[in-house]
Amino acid sequence: MEGLASFRAVASLSSRLRNPNSASAFDARRAKWLSLPSSCSSIVRAQQMESKGTPPSVVAVEGEQEPEKVELKIKEWEVGMYHNEVAASQGIRIRRRPPTGPPQHYVGPFEFRLQNEGNTPRNILEEIIWHKDTQVAQVEIAQAYEKGGAACLSVLADEKYFQGSYENMVAIRNAGVKCPLLCKEFIIEAWQIYYARTKGADAILLIAAVLPDLDIRYMTKICKMLGMATLVEVHDEREMDRVLGIEGVELIGINNRNLETFEVDTGNTKKLLEGERGELIRQRDIIVVGESGLFTPDDIAYVQEAGVKAVLVGESIVKQDDPQKGIAELFGKDISL
Repeated sequence: MEGLASFRAVASLSSRLRNPNSASAFDARRAKWLSLPSSCSSIVRAQQMESKGTPPSVVAVEGEQEPEKVELKIKEWEVGMYHNEVAASQGIRIRRRPPTGPPQHYVGPFEFRLQNEGNTPRNILEEIIWHKDTQVAQVEIAQAYEKGGAACLSVLADEKYFQGSYENMVAIRNAGVKCPLLCKEFIIEAWQIYYARTKGADAILLIAAVLPDLDIRYMTKICKMLGMATLVEVHDEREMDRVLGIEGVELIGINNRNLETFEVDTGNTKKLLEGERGELIRQRDIIVVGESGLFTPDDIAYVQEAGVKAVLVGESIVKQDDPQKGIAELFGKDISL
């Protein structure tokens, strides 16, 4: 679990994270799911796609394949290719999983999957995103963070890789915690936003390294409709420029951790807030949140001087026996007053 603490200069952070005029409960429209008929006796085997990008051909075995299934499979491939093209043009380095997963191959009665650069995750973040279908946040820690002065609580919802759960948000809220809750999940589909809202989330995290501009714009609008806030996370200049070009963004998180090497450099925050970018952020009254590499009062002072108005910290606090005391030590003073 992480706590989001705002500096005194921005007392409105909590109000941005939770819209007081929005209803606490809402009726989400029931999603319509597309299901394929299960009574078809044909066995479909997609041949391996050519490296040049030719669409998959479908071979029918033990019966003639239905035209609808052929068309659906081709459409899935086309959508996947289009998404990758858009992502590449915007410098997104975290790829989506191929629409049909790693291609299937057959040797006699046996099936295996050929792993290559195209269908194998290149880093841990890609592996997490590709397996979305598949430290537990404790109520006591949440209560200690709130007492320590946190303006918002970031609650892990990813189960497979971070042992989080949407139910943690429910438990924290039911325990009487009043802080806005940020759902820290790898959001890649709109339905996750609606689901997070039903579990008590007041805000979500959108990662620019994963999502194209159109998705960020669309998901931001959904959040506003639901009375939720959106924290859009960037890592470098290109991602910052993309996000600043999206209308409606009010919270930007600067992650000081390099996605390729996982090295942390707090100087990244200063670099992204210099010059015209920093001026544009001030003009739009965008709140910048500092993330990663913040362990001492000097670290906090450094990013605050660079233009950060709030910090999202977890590792430096959760290791403390007393999280409330850890927050005071991180800021060099008691911020709960």
